[in-house]
Amino acid sequence: MATDAHCHLASLLKQLPQAEQERRSQALACAASAWNKEDFTCHEELALHAQQDKAPGIFQCFALHPQLPAEPALRGSGSRTVFVSLLGFMETLASEGRLHAIGETGFDLYNPGFRATEALQDELFAVHLDLALSRRLPLVLHIRKAMHKVFAHKQALKRLPALVFHGYSGTLGEGEALLRQGINGYFSFGTALLRGRKESIRACAGLPLDRLLLETDAPYQPLKGRPFSSGQDLRLLLKAVSPLRPDAADAATLESIIDANFYRAYRAP
Repeated sequence: MATDAHCHLASLLKQLPQAEQERRSQALACAASAWNKEDFTCHEELALHAQQDKAPGIFQCFALHPQLPAEPALRGSGSRTVFVSLLGFMETLASEGRLHAIGETGFDLYNPGFRATEALQDELFAVHLDLALSRRLPLVLHIRKAMHKVFAHKQALKRLPALVFHGYSGTLGEGEALLRQGINGYFSFGTALLRGRKESIRACAGLPLDRLLLETDAPYQPLKGRPFSSGQDLRLLLKAVSPLRPDAADAATLESIIDANFYRAYRAP
């Protein structure tokens, strides 16, 4: 069985209506991230049907994405009401045991538009972190140009059952430092590897093997010339990672290790 550490199934279905059939045919378990009620409901229904059919699992994640404060439709005086409602929904899901992880949350300082919302990102992240700690849930992080903020929260992050770096964009040294400081971190790599991003390649080659995950971020991280990413890309990712990790005997062994990491990170049997 293969595993996809981060995807958006509801969004992928809009691009690829047969996405769930393909996921099942690939025997692909995934962690599905949502930030609104509609997408979460879609994921939960798919997961229920998969469980009934004894198909590979769909693990539920929910959070307010750090880019949301910059969305034009969510600016202005009414935005706080929307955020409060969504945070309340997330807290209900967690209290009812319907989440495998809180995510994706974090910080995005990639461009001036996102940087302008930094204070609100900080505020939202604090709510997510507190909920993950109180409910003993893993936290899934979206981090762009903001690794310094992760280190600023290291004492609290050490208390999480797991911390999953979606689309890890930090350096090898930063990842090693987080592990040394006692953070139970897992580092998920996607199509940046296939685009030749040097820092991603170095980090994937050097971080401990039992901390690696692979993801598609479907449909939002397409390969060059493609309209969207999907579970099909995992084969290409595994092929790219295998020569970077001679400490895994072969690609099949590597896949088994990454799958075990996935289930450990998301605390699933």
